[in-house]
Amino acid sequence: MNVTPLPDGLGLKVDVDGTRPLHELTSGLNAACDEAESHQGERLVMVLRLGSTTAHQRAWPGDVRIQDVNRWERAVRRLERLTSMNIAVASGACGGPSLDLLLASDFRIGARNLLLMLPVNDGHFWPGMGIHRLVQHLGVARARQIVMWGDDITADKAHNLALIDQISEDVAGSVHTATVLMGRISDQELAVRRQLLLEAGSSDYDDALGPHLAACDRELRRLREQTPTSVPVGEERAWPVR
Repeated sequence: MNVTPLPDGLGLKVDVDGTRPLHELTSGLNAACDEAESHQGERLVMVLRLGSTTAHQRAWPGDVRIQDVNRWERAVRRLERLTSMNIAVASGACGGPSLDLLLASDFRIGARNLLLMLPVNDGHFWPGMGIHRLVQHLGVARARQIVMWGDDITADKAHNLALIDQISEDVAGSVHTATVLMGRISDQELAVRRQLLLEAGSSDYDDALGPHLAACDRELRRLREQTPTSVPVGEERAWPVR
């Protein structure tokens, strides 16, 4: 993976070559996370440009050890927990590691020619954490259809399923717009809200209440620090009332 600053200075661009061996991809992803974490306290966007996968490279991850798979999954999880906003940009055939990174990103832009290719080995869908993320995004019923049948997903279908947020003819322009907008909310609180979203599908109300109240308490304290001592009449619009 090649990590370079974005031209507008708002973040980092990470070029992902999905054809590289698993250990190289893992090292590259960890290096990109290291670079993002070195900007702690800054509002940062990481743009992942996902390389294409050819039809004969559908199989994933190849002849590797389970320890190698574990390191990769931990690196993807690390990406999910960064305080930076992560934007995935995908075009052409997208499978294997590129699909994992797409599903782990906060905002996903697809070119019109995007084709999501599910990783299949000897007729069997790869049982990695991509299945878990598909269930989180789609629910069990829709994810079951995709995993059991292993059909490729076009850009239009991916957009209808909300696996991508936007289809763009002008990918560069869409990336710039998204980077400017998303950069405004990249901070520690983004990571908190992302975690609440990820846990919502698997936590019951009583288990989720504590983390949500803790996040609400932090937000209330932040608002108090920024709120003037007197609020003009007619401007008391924030909720909840304190």
